[in-house]
Amino acid sequence: MPSRTLGLLAVILAAILWGTTGTVQSLLPPEREPLVVAAIRLGVGAATLGLMALATPESRRALAHLPWRPVLTAGLAIGLYNLLFFVAVTKAGVGVGTAIAIGSAPVWVTVYEVLVLRRLPGALQGVAQGLSILGAVLLVAEGGDTTSLPGVALAAGAGASYAAYSLATGRIGERVPSGTLAAATFGIAACLAAPALLFLPVAWSMKPDAWPALLFLGTVSTGLAYALFTRGLARIATSTAVTLSLVEPLTAWILAIWVVGEAVTVQRLTGALLVFVGLALVTVAPARRAPATP
Repeated sequence: MPSRTLGLLAVILAAILWGTTGTVQSLLPPEREPLVVAAIRLGVGAATLGLMALATPESRRALAHLPWRPVLTAGLAIGLYNLLFFVAVTKAGVGVGTAIAIGSAPVWVTVYEVLVLRRLPGALQGVAQGLSILGAVLLVAEGGDTTSLPGVALAAGAGASYAAYSLATGRIGERVPSGTLAAATFGIAACLAAPALLFLPVAWSMKPDAWPALLFLGTVSTGLAYALFTRGLARIATSTAVTLSLVEPLTAWILAIWVVGEAVTVQRLTGALLVFVGLALVTVAPARRAPATP
């Protein structure tokens, strides 16, 4: 199977696993603290990725030769994304906060690639990205949200952090084994989020009925998902990978219908169709082109 196809499949599967997060979190105790959930997810995810990295000789050897500057950047970025996102949705509302965080990430990547890397988006790539973003916004937008300007700013910051993580990881993904890279970045992210466990209520997380969901969130929705995403980033353009991540809200919507019994609305059905069409176009669009040099 071609390398690009494997990269596309890895990113899509990662986004599907991320899409299970909302449904699984609904199984946690009602008194759960979102930032503690994020810290536990990152900690368990980092441990999972660490065990995966130690399982192969190549990954173990690579730990001693990591380019620590981009690894540190990626780790801080993905840790900051998790913390900003959970605060953003409490201030801006779940729908608006999620729409801005998820929808802005491909835009941030595109801006970086155009201004810094001087890679211009092709027409098909641009249309595909626009359709996917619009569809994601329709999927997660809810009229009942109470929006605040600080919440909007935090959500945009979360999107920028996710874009920074993807760009930093994509730059070194071909030189470092994906398992080693994911383990190192999430180890840093877990350290960044750990103080939440010291200053926020954690008693709810000690209940026996909370741990199955927390373990799933850490090992599958975080550890396995980001191992796949890191592997995919080594094979496809960062802008393509971040756009394909919009499979996440599509998956969450489908699970909300099947598991939670959420009603199908015209708005969300339209959003799902736009995401599907946009992502289908992304998979066939040519790579971003660089401008001709004199």
